[in-house]
Amino acid sequence: MTPVSIAYVVPTKDRPDDLRKLLESLRRQTSQAAQIVIVDGSEAPIEPLLADYPELPLTYVRVFPPSLARQRNAGMAALAPGIDVAGYLDDDLELDPVATERMQAFWAATDASTGGAAFTIVNQPARGRIGALISDFFLINGPAQGKVLRSGFATSILPRDRTEQTDWLYGGATLWRRAVIEAFQYDEWYIGHGYLEDLDYSHRVAQKYSLFVLADARCWHWPKPVRIEQNFALGRQQILNRIYFTRKFRHFSKIAFFWAMFGQSLRNLIEPLQTRDRAGWIRFRGNLKGYADLLRHGVRQTEGIWK
Repeated sequence: MTPVSIAYVVPTKDRPDDLRKLLESLRRQTSQAAQIVIVDGSEAPIEPLLADYPELPLTYVRVFPPSLARQRNAGMAALAPGIDVAGYLDDDLELDPVATERMQAFWAATDASTGGAAFTIVNQPARGRIGALISDFFLINGPAQGKVLRSGFATSILPRDRTEQTDWLYGGATLWRRAVIEAFQYDEWYIGHGYLEDLDYSHRVAQKYSLFVLADARCWHWPKPVRIEQNFALGRQQILNRIYFTRKFRHFSKIAFFWAMFGQSLRNLIEPLQTRDRAGWIRFRGNLKGYADLLRHGVRQTEGIWK
């Protein structure tokens, strides 16, 4: 059987140490990707760093100023002609040595109805009991994993011990069939960090294709915490980006949506009482600004690189 030709697209911005860890894990793969596209939005270009990895099939693309959705699209535009499957890796991931090999085996065995498959992020944090009860009550999250709820919110995708079908896939550890890549682009309305761009993309794909999370293709995610001052931008995006997303589809419930939006803001407001961290309060202020922007200007883009 001819191996499936896989390419990885890695959008990055000012995180050379994280990128090195990812590239080291790609160098250790038991089966190598055919192409690795580094899409660089850093203030100081990181192209010289790539010279330390001559054995990797690297392609360098510069996109500045940075914007995650635009970087994703630019990376896919640079794919080599023979690539069968391609997808996105966050620059702060670390892949298990057999992850690419397991992905190749899955794609070789599946049929044309499968559009996307994600790695299992094994260190994804578990849901806290109280937070889970609040989130589930307000239709922000739910016990069934990987579902898009009638509120327009999506449930978590947590580590699993078996491969499962989902309604959506996270953006930074997922591969897509070439036919999907050619038919769908990331919506560049989502600027900056692109809050919800992965839900938007995968939910559109899920209308035509099946999506899976693979239990035996594993990776670790090492994200930095949201910088305290950037929680305001995140709070605005929680409002405006969510409204933009739900307006693109007609199958969400308006009542469930408003209930979930109220719950999200309430959760931000009370979070500091539990954590003694003012980040939730700053996000709540960002929520209020998002609602004010909506009343004055309607739904509009809101910048923010918050990681």
